Amino acid sequence: MAVEDVNMVIEPRAVTAFIGPSGCGKSTVLRTLNRMHEVIPGAHVKGQVLLDGQDLYAENVDPVRVRRHVGMVFQKPNPFPTMSIRENVLAGVKLNGARLAASDADALVENSLPDVLLMDEPCSALDPISTLAIEDLIQELKEHYTVVIVTHNMQQAARVSDKTGFFNIAGTGKPGKLIEFDNTDKIFSNPAKEDTERYISGRFG
Repeated sequence: MAVEDVNMVIEPRAVTAFIGPSGCGKSTVLRTLNRMHEVIPGAHVKGQVLLDGQDLYAENVDPVRVRRHVGMVFQKPNPFPTMSIRENVLAGVKLNGARLAASDADALVENSLPDVLLMDEPCSALDPISTLAIEDLIQELKEHYTVVIVTHNMQQAARVSDKTGFFNIAGTGKPGKLIEFDNTDKIFSNPAKEDTERYISGRFG
């Protein structure tokens, strides 16, 4: 088991950050929010993930449709392994050979955008200036979309997020857990759990 005991409400049109040490389940939980973990053989979820009251894991729910509503920005590019480079490029938007007017193209792009955007360490390979540009973009995105970000940069979490979840792991081979989930300013100024306080103050380990 990779992670257990996760229970949270992600606010719409806000930024939620997942922080914690490596291997504690942050990215795993992120992937469960749009069923991307299902591409890993043997991976499964027990419980529910609700979007507008709909269980994304109900038997009648198509995972491809889930990913149209809940998009993901990966730490590294992840092409579809069974497709050619050309097919990967064309997978996002298929125009079926028709030429679209500019207004039609804009409408197509607008309709193809997700409601929720998941970001797995989007700034991990960027310089400070580029990182700040991405953070500015995240703030703009939350005006229209729900954003969930995994980051090892606690300063970044404090800058961009409205809510923060701190994950931890008890030891090698044990599942990660959600230790605390609250408003970001409270997490960083007055956390309820000792492990959270130790982590954000740099006294962890």
